[in-house]
Amino acid sequence: MTAPHLDPARKHDFVFLIEATDSNPNGDPDNGGLPRTDPVTGQGLITDVALKRKIRNTVSLINEIDKKPGYEIYVAAGVALNAQHERAYADGDQGGNATNQATAQKWMCQNFFDVRMFGAVMSTGKADRKAGRVQGPVQIGFARSIDPVTPFDIGITRVTPTRQEDVEAWKNPEEGKSKGKETEMGSKHIVPYGLYKGAGHFSAPLASRTGVTTNDLAVLWRAFTHMFEHDRAAARAGLALRGLYVFTHADAFGSTPAHELIDRITVKPLGEATARTFADYGSIDVRDADLPDGVSITRLVG
Repeated sequence: MTAPHLDPARKHDFVFLIEATDSNPNGDPDNGGLPRTDPVTGQGLITDVALKRKIRNTVSLINEIDKKPGYEIYVAAGVALNAQHERAYADGDQGGNATNQATAQKWMCQNFFDVRMFGAVMSTGKADRKAGRVQGPVQIGFARSIDPVTPFDIGITRVTPTRQEDVEAWKNPEEGKSKGKETEMGSKHIVPYGLYKGAGHFSAPLASRTGVTTNDLAVLWRAFTHMFEHDRAAARAGLALRGLYVFTHADAFGSTPAHELIDRITVKPLGEATARTFADYGSIDVRDADLPDGVSITRLVG
């Protein structure tokens, strides 16, 4: 029997909790890479794009081991999107031999996990090599911190400069010329601590259009639970998934509005930016004793 949260014929709404400890969960390129914040409330933000990027990367890692067909990634670093569309029309082992946009789109859904799950706009490129637009069944919203966060810069030094000319000039200074430099300065942007809550949704009717399977949902949840474990970096060493709760409806369209279910997972705010550990928030309140008829909950994390 298929577990409720793995059934692609049923609607799912899910809530997740992410913590950041001395890390930058999502830098803002328009603000020098500082962690994203709401300028009015001071709460931290993590965009849907950042989360889906981590899921894509994790699915790619999983598929390097599992090597199952249908789990390539469409939005991948170093690969032009139009080149992916061309593959749908190409002949041979790596091509789909599509004859029109409809068959190209079907091939893209079958071969790319993120097209099948997140959707894609594939209407760019040559007029006879397009794959149209796919509305994905999985949508993930922004995650917002429970309380305000306090982003700041930490200055760092490196014992060697980037350019060889600076090394030579430092070792052999000449009158009237640059003295070069022995070290270089830099900075890291972090929040000392932030606990973020976000939500996502799975549409069964849209999933039937793209061909989502039970295994696709299993891979999605597996990638979600491991996405921070294999994405460590100097500024992301302290990211962790603290909760993942999946509400499953009895049918494809659902019986209860998503926001009512999302509100059942709550964290009591401290009202200030003093939290430094997960324990500062105490326990997570999961109201699952009186779920609406036809709704079940699966605790994957937490």
